Amino acid sequence: MFAEYGPASVLEVADVPEPHAGPGQIRVAVRASGVAPHDCALRAGLFRDVMPIRLPHVPGVDAAGVVDEVGAGVTDVRPGDAVFGIVDLADPGQLGGAGAEYAVLSAWAPKPDALSWEQAGGAAANVETATRALDRLKVDTGTTLLIEGAAGGVGTVAVQLAVARGATVIGTASAHNHEFLVGLGAEPTTYGPGLGERVRAMTAQGVDLALDCVGSGSLPDLVDLAGGPDRVVTIADMNAAEYGVHLTRSAGPAADPQALEGLVTAVTLARQGRFTVPIAAAFTLENAAEAHRLSETGHARGKIVLTH
Repeated sequence: MFAEYGPASVLEVADVPEPHAGPGQIRVAVRASGVAPHDCALRAGLFRDVMPIRLPHVPGVDAAGVVDEVGAGVTDVRPGDAVFGIVDLADPGQLGGAGAEYAVLSAWAPKPDALSWEQAGGAAANVETATRALDRLKVDTGTTLLIEGAAGGVGTVAVQLAVARGATVIGTASAHNHEFLVGLGAEPTTYGPGLGERVRAMTAQGVDLALDCVGSGSLPDLVDLAGGPDRVVTIADMNAAEYGVHLTRSAGPAADPQALEGLVTAVTLARQGRFTVPIAAAFTLENAAEAHRLSETGHARGKIVLTH
């Protein structure tokens, strides 16, 4: 948790009041939870004017664990079930997120056996974000999609979900991650100057759509490659409006049907051996500050998680 905004060093392990499941919610004893750039930005106070939070605050949006409390109206799970899902940070009745002994989830799905606790703990928020972006772009069979930052947490998930929809995916990453991207189903290339020329050399038909997962300033190239700003979505570039590009960041209400749709799809694909969650690193709760520092480098391949 953190009691004040600041660098990663403000994180500490401390006792906080136990959260409890409200109507339509469940509480889980957390086995693993995810760390995302959003958590770091929230902790640093970058969103204090647009997303005020109660302090102290427990960071973390996604978690996997064992159900131990079921709220009114919930009928699809019972205590003892293994699930993964999303915390609703907008819930005024909670101190925050998933990086604690217990977490209250507002959207969830059964944890598939194919995913470890660490993989399931880091899955839900990236699945929701990727699903939201792919739906916005209307990615489907026959689409050629360029994903900028394909080796990161959201990027690795977006590659797999797009391939499952029947799309051809070109993904940018550092050269040492290219073989890794091939294993996920993407055609890799490097990012940076000359991106347009490299991508055009890879596909005679060009790309139909582009998803920016890193916010590195490449939106003009992506707009040019995709054929217009309405064919590009970013989850990371705060200057999106300058280029007419749609920016989508927060998950919104965790019980949104789109969140549930993405989780159910991920479960089905995982059971078929067509979806996994690459783990960049796992840290204990006591080392959460190190996890945040790694996330802030922007160079983690896959998802960073905390084990509980």
